[in-house]
Amino acid sequence: MDEKRSYTVKELQEILQVSRPAVYELLKQKQFEWVVVGGKYRISKKSFDRWFDGDAAD
Repeated sequence: MDEKRSYTVKELQEILQVSRPAVYELLKQKQFEWVVVGGKYRISKKSFDRWFDGDAAD
């Protein structure tokens, strides 16, 4: 199976141990790259992992 390329909102909730609204607030703040596919958010794994590791470029 191919390597995972994106996360769902639910997966970010689990990873960060935060509420659904908290994840949406991060999306709104454009903390990482995301797209909407079929009405659902898909968060770039590479972008999120960089942000989570503190390596996000300003």
